[in-house]
Amino acid sequence: MSRPRKSRPPLERAQLADLALHYAGRYMTTAKKLEDYLRRKLRERGWGGEGEPPVAEIVAKCVDQRFVDDEAYASSKADALLRRGYGARRIAQALHHAGVSETIRDEQAPGEQDRRMAALALARRRRFGPFSRDALDQALREKQVAAMMRAGHAPQHARALVEARNEKEAEEWVADCYD
Repeated sequence: MSRPRKSRPPLERAQLADLALHYAGRYMTTAKKLEDYLRRKLRERGWGGEGEPPVAEIVAKCVDQRFVDDEAYASSKADALLRRGYGARRIAQALHHAGVSETIRDEQAPGEQDRRMAALALARRRRFGPFSRDALDQALREKQVAAMMRAGHAPQHARALVEARNEKEAEEWVADCYD
């Protein structure tokens, strides 16, 4: 038998600011995600202060003091997703979902070299195309191309890797963008 939870008192300005600092200190975040977090906490506990809760003011102060930096978040998130093998479209979606502005998303868009390296990383990790242990029939190749496209890769990149005859050819395809 569990005891009922004690209801917590409504939030006041100092507690809301403390929650913001704790969240920003613990997680790399964007201004939008911090605002959403504070609004969720207000829905859960209520507001005990006078007037409207100063969510926008607290978020702006965190941004001014550089506790929250959308550009740094976008750069870190984009790099992490590229290393995991995700494509440009999927990276843009993740940044959009996090509330990163379109300008910053455009700045963080990966170049051709990074896109090819990410596609190669995904093909290796998922054992697509020449990295497969088994012989591939056309139906399986199409499924692999579709999976790469769902991961955010352009159709021509997915097809180039899945259709590569061997690992060396796939690596040469990536190296071609350096020329």
